[in-house]
Amino acid sequence: MIIYKTPQQIEEYAQGAGVLSARVLREIGARVKPGVSTLELDQFAETFIRLHGGVPGFKGLYGFPGSICASVNEQIVHGIPSKNVILKEGDIISVDTGATVNGWVGDNAWTFPVGKVSPEKKHLLEITEKCLWAGIEAARPGNRLGDVGHAIQEVAEGAGYGVVREYVGHGVGRVMHEDPNVPNYGRKHTGIELKPGMIIAIEPMINIGTHRTKTMDDGWLVVTRDGKPSAHFEKTIAITEDGPRLLTCEPDFMRPVNK
Repeated sequence: MIIYKTPQQIEEYAQGAGVLSARVLREIGARVKPGVSTLELDQFAETFIRLHGGVPGFKGLYGFPGSICASVNEQIVHGIPSKNVILKEGDIISVDTGATVNGWVGDNAWTFPVGKVSPEKKHLLEITEKCLWAGIEAARPGNRLGDVGHAIQEVAEGAGYGVVREYVGHGVGRVMHEDPNVPNYGRKHTGIELKPGMIIAIEPMINIGTHRTKTMDDGWLVVTRDGKPSAHFEKTIAITEDGPRLLTCEPDFMRPVNK
């Protein structure tokens, strides 16, 4: 069941969970560099969120042990932070995190380069971010979920990349995962109609090679089947009468996406 939010609730989400989730993600990105462990990034995230009045939305969710998911290179999602995973020059790292504020759950992700990366990885990041904005642009009232997925898929596959099928975006609100699922692939004019009051997370996961995935023995970490790099970008947005509104962003960017 889709839970529609009032304009007041959307504003409360934006000013609390949205702002803090965006801030912590940006601060983590500023600390991504060679020699840093993913556990150090996780510890910073938890401290930052709590100091600013939030609760880490990921920690304990379904039993997950971290405040961030830290996924490096061929790792797609759900990497558990570890003191043994040390970032190296040329890596890329997807950081997925969020803060719960006043009962609203924030969710966002970004893939950061570690120092100077190869042209291949740089292009992957550029295309995956482009996929994110294409999906957001399509998330307008009257459009359907298939329009969002198609917009993402068209950009990714146009660049020769694989679109992950098993993991998708989702509704967000008082809990991390609400209806509906938001696939990163699809056909135009199909699926659930987008209506004002919906809050959804759009999160393309794009692979240089095959779209196929494999879950590792810890039951969490998901990697590309062929071992090639993957990138992951995510924003939580609200569907409004004026179009998509970014929610996991800092105040200067709190406005509807340009039509």
